[in-house]
Amino acid sequence: MHRLQKMAVAVIAVSLTCTTIYALDYPTRPVRIIVGFAAGSSVDLPARLLARRFTEGLGRPFVVENRGGAGGNLAAEMVARGWKDGHTLLLATNGIANAAAMGASYDPVKDFAPIIAIATGPQMLVARRSLQIDNLQQLIALAKQHPNEITYGGGTGFTMTGLAGVLLNSMATIELRHIPYPGSAPALVDLLAERLDLLFAPALAVMSHVEKGELKAIATTSAMRSSIAPDVPTMAEAGVPGYELSLWYGLVGPAGMPREAIDMLSRTANEALKSADVIEPLRAQGIEPLGGTPEDFARFIERETEKMAWMAKLGGLAK
Repeated sequence: MHRLQKMAVAVIAVSLTCTTIYALDYPTRPVRIIVGFAAGSSVDLPARLLARRFTEGLGRPFVVENRGGAGGNLAAEMVARGWKDGHTLLLATNGIANAAAMGASYDPVKDFAPIIAIATGPQMLVARRSLQIDNLQQLIALAKQHPNEITYGGGTGFTMTGLAGVLLNSMATIELRHIPYPGSAPALVDLLAERLDLLFAPALAVMSHVEKGELKAIATTSAMRSSIAPDVPTMAEAGVPGYELSLWYGLVGPAGMPREAIDMLSRTANEALKSADVIEPLRAQGIEPLGGTPEDFARFIERETEKMAWMAKLGGLAK
């Protein structure tokens, strides 16, 4: 064999050997899962459940690191611009798609490597007890009779609780009036005091008040009924076909991280999402496990990004 040919074969062999060793050795040091919200938040739970299973299954510590700020944007930017070796990951939420619509410095489709869609959870539309409606069709009829008079509480700016009302207004051709709040807790106080007509909030945050008869559950915003509110219809079931706006949680790394690491994490996470010690804590918080391939999650992020861009324009929020 010609000397140059022998050298080429040797280089290829070394390259393949190194790739194999890398795949078997990942992770080589502790892995950080960055969460863009405070410890104890709903976003924190999926990260900690998976971190424990990764640590057990992959032989290195997986540590959750809470980096709050800018609605999760600081954490997302940190991971998008960080090392691409798979040792810094992001517990991603709707926020990455929302931020893109608002002119964030990163691209949720191009700057992240999707690993797995972890879970999804609905918001719930609830009404004050004295409002003269019992279901979504009655609410729509009342809103048509009194445009811009019926109020709903939701987050300030480009938040899921605020967008839920924007989407309902558009799809049902009504005019509910948005009253912005910095969070669900103060809006819930006003709803219970009947200073507000309606509220979009995470289902878990309002279910106890529904069960006590203090609020009326109208519908959930997800495609499927919630496990903690199986008797409450979805928006689509209740009279607005095609309505879907779920909270979601997934795991991503920076674009360019090794495919071997992505596959290893995806396999381990999919196994975890089938086990009772992960499923039960999620469902107790009103969150439904998902799972699937990295390609499934990539397509999901693309669809969500397109939807959020459309909704930003719809709500007059796009930059």
